[in-house]
Amino acid sequence: MRKNSVIAWSMVVALGGFLFGFDTAVISGAEKSIQAYWNLSVFQHGLTISIALIGTVMGSLLGSKPSDRFGRKNTLYFVAAAYLLSSVGTAFATNWYIFLAFRFLGGLGVGTSSVTAPIYISEVSPADRRGNLVGLFQFNVVLGIMISYLSNYLLGQGGDASWRWMLGVQAFPSLAFIILIKFIPESPRWLILKKGEIEKALAILKIINPLDYDRELAAIKNSEVDIHGKKHNKSLFSAEYKKPVLLAMLFAFFNQVSGINAIIYYAPRIFEMAGLGAHSSLFSTVGIGMVNFIFTLLAINIIDKVGRKLLMLIGSVGLIGSLFLVAFSFYSGHFNGFAIPIYVMVFIAFFAFSQGAVIWVFIAEIFPNQVRAQGQTLGSSTHWVMAAIIAFSFPFFAEKLGGAVTFSFFGTMMVLQLIFVWWFMPETKGKSLEQIDTNIVLH
Repeated sequence: MRKNSVIAWSMVVALGGFLFGFDTAVISGAEKSIQAYWNLSVFQHGLTISIALIGTVMGSLLGSKPSDRFGRKNTLYFVAAAYLLSSVGTAFATNWYIFLAFRFLGGLGVGTSSVTAPIYISEVSPADRRGNLVGLFQFNVVLGIMISYLSNYLLGQGGDASWRWMLGVQAFPSLAFIILIKFIPESPRWLILKKGEIEKALAILKIINPLDYDRELAAIKNSEVDIHGKKHNKSLFSAEYKKPVLLAMLFAFFNQVSGINAIIYYAPRIFEMAGLGAHSSLFSTVGIGMVNFIFTLLAINIIDKVGRKLLMLIGSVGLIGSLFLVAFSFYSGHFNGFAIPIYVMVFIAFFAFSQGAVIWVFIAEIFPNQVRAQGQTLGSSTHWVMAAIIAFSFPFFAEKLGGAVTFSFFGTMMVLQLIFVWWFMPETKGKSLEQIDTNIVLH
């Protein structure tokens, strides 16, 4: 019963990841039609595409507030409602400013989802399955991106109004998300530490950990106080929490300076820089989506067996090799046909196998119960701010400095990531959240 119930809860919440991926990528198929429909200038077009990312940054910065105050489950209702209203609103908008407002709302949903969903799954998962179950969130993000591309392709044959269908079809999984949230319980850790509802939390813990729920309950209650019996300082940036704060910020920083969003957003441009035609460049991006999907699936199936740190070590080495191969290809000017697309797909494989699968798991684990939502907000907002910086600056640096220098920079950053992982990243595999709290905060 425990296994099936927890998996079901996690799959429901991971649907927020699916909508996260779908909402992020769906605009790619509609952006040209939208530009033509409102006759947008270059600035207006850029704002139309980036407004959701601005909302995502805002949502990630504010995500801990509703999660701590109203609960993980109620915050997920907001996320689902934001996705639903955004999809319906953008599909029917006849005014550009209203369209921007609804795209911004969808971005808020993405940002808040990236905070709340991993927290919820980490707090209801048994220690031996937590990596696998939280990894479902990232798996669904990748799945949502793939399905949005497929949906855009199928709906793109519908004439001038096809862009409305592309954006509006998200209403169906959003509505399903709202309905399914009703059937999941609140996080037992939130119930205990924020509401003091011990009996309700105990009933949930008995499902999660039927053999040892009393000890887990005691550990959660004890996590409220330090070794001197005093309540933990709840300020995230107090000296008490400096180690998990540093770990989360560095992990999110390295995630983006790998160049992942530059490649995801600008893959056709990169491939055309390498000498491929426009058609071949677009075709190569399909391979990126498939590789990302396959290796994310592989990683979440072994993350609880081999651990987070080993995946990151393997991934870092692979990212270094593939990025410097891309840089050397640009430097030498001998692209050898599909050499750069192949190296980029190798990069995607190693990223999905390591950073892509580990980031939301690791950040959701390393903060104590009292500040987990604030810590997840810090990690998520760092991730999204860096994503915006990389996405906006890549075209400029690629044009001014060239592919060799740009990808050498990404490769050098991954050398630093390898050092960070080797020397500073703790292993969290198989430990309860309270054990991780003790190991990281007190040592």
